[in-house]
Amino acid sequence: MSARVVVVGSANLDLVVTAPQLPRPGETVLGEDFRTVPGGKGANQAVAAARAGADCAFVGAVGADEFGQQLRDNLVAAGVDVRGLRTVPGPSGVALIGVDRAAENFIVVAPGANAALTDLDAADGAAIGAADVLLLQLEVPLTTVVEAAGRARAAGTTVVLNAAPAAPLPADLLGLVDVLVVNEHEAAVVAATAPGEPAVLLDALLELVPRVVLTLGARGAAYADRRGARLEIPAPRIAAVDTTAAGDAFTGALAVGWAERGAARDGDAVAAVLRWACAAGAACAQRPGASTALPDRAAIEDLYAATYRGAP
Repeated sequence: MSARVVVVGSANLDLVVTAPQLPRPGETVLGEDFRTVPGGKGANQAVAAARAGADCAFVGAVGADEFGQQLRDNLVAAGVDVRGLRTVPGPSGVALIGVDRAAENFIVVAPGANAALTDLDAADGAAIGAADVLLLQLEVPLTTVVEAAGRARAAGTTVVLNAAPAAPLPADLLGLVDVLVVNEHEAAVVAATAPGEPAVLLDALLELVPRVVLTLGARGAAYADRRGARLEIPAPRIAAVDTTAAGDAFTGALAVGWAERGAARDGDAVAAVLRWACAAGAACAQRPGASTALPDRAAIEDLYAATYRGAP
């Protein structure tokens, strides 16, 4: 049986313009290229989980506009169950992104319909209760994130929280999290501490949650839990092309692997899941196109085998 993952989160359409340089305040520059890319951390991670082999459902909101239809179509094409995706009056969420030739960028996000995801209905609760893993982020109202986590805890569903974008988290949410996934910047914000060595950040976060996955970019990932387990997993060595959605690929694959391997009960399984998630992030970074580069299961397995041959 496939891993069952429910994602409650955001869906945005990214409007991306490339230009020789970014404009200063009051300045207009002539752009070179324009494209629209389905995005939003929630939708990206749902697509990543579905492509990694999960039976994945998405709970979110899009607007009653053309962008909303594009976002819905992208999820459906990836095999994501969208019965929990609302269409609400007004615009969909968008991200305006400018990128220059040095790969510097600016991003302005208008949440749009994502701000309307303010409660969950009985069908959402049933889907969460039937899932192996509930995957959450912080791009929809925090009250909804807490409600979803509470429903998962009541049903015995594992709660994985990707605390992005970085924000301090209330105790009522932290008390419901089984696995916290953060990068080094997010870790410092959540722990309310200065940036530091991974081991220090992990220790600080274990005061708040029972298990932490710390993503380290091209260095891989680290893990710690309150039972005393400590792991450092190197990432595959690749020629990166576009790392924009690599974190979402990692997190989506992590949720799938956690559900499939029962990682909460087996230390060796945790190491295997982290290797698999690192392979997913690296496979995504090898291709251009951000969210459109999210890898399928075969691509993840190929890179996993090539990098971690002989590991469990």
